[in-house]
Amino acid sequence: MHKHIYLAGGCFWGTEHFFKQIAGVVETEVGFANGQTINPTYEQVYTDTTGYAETVHVTYDQEKVSLEFLLRMFFVAIDPTSLNKQGHDEGTRYRTGIYYTDAADLLTIDRVYIEEQSKYAQPLAVEKLPLQNFYPADEYHQDYLDKHPDGYCHLPKALFAFARQAKE
Repeated sequence: MHKHIYLAGGCFWGTEHFFKQIAGVVETEVGFANGQTINPTYEQVYTDTTGYAETVHVTYDQEKVSLEFLLRMFFVAIDPTSLNKQGHDEGTRYRTGIYYTDAADLLTIDRVYIEEQSKYAQPLAVEKLPLQNFYPADEYHQDYLDKHPDGYCHLPKALFAFARQAKE
């Protein structure tokens, strides 16, 4: 059965490419989550006035990969204590967040969140919220690093290889 989780990990180009490498992820789509305007454009979101976060809609086969594993991988790919900044990218659109559509997932999200928090002295800056809305980004942004292998990415390329080999 396919399930969905929405993950904001800074620039969505690298975050999407990272999750595409994980066995059991069946589809990804980049877009904008939990903002105030209807059908925002990239240019609008870039102004940091819409309230949206660059987010990846991850569809996964729960018989092949668990939400817990995906969340642990998410924490590997982000700096969870950095507020509104990942790598060189700064602004509220680059905040980190876990946005869920199934309330039953909150138990797993909370458990992983607490375990991750125990690794840091400062509080995590990762939002944990129900998904309010999600708008896909333009086609140009979908699968960006597949189309532009040398394109900008805040994540090190070694992280993609790690994701390809990661086993639950």
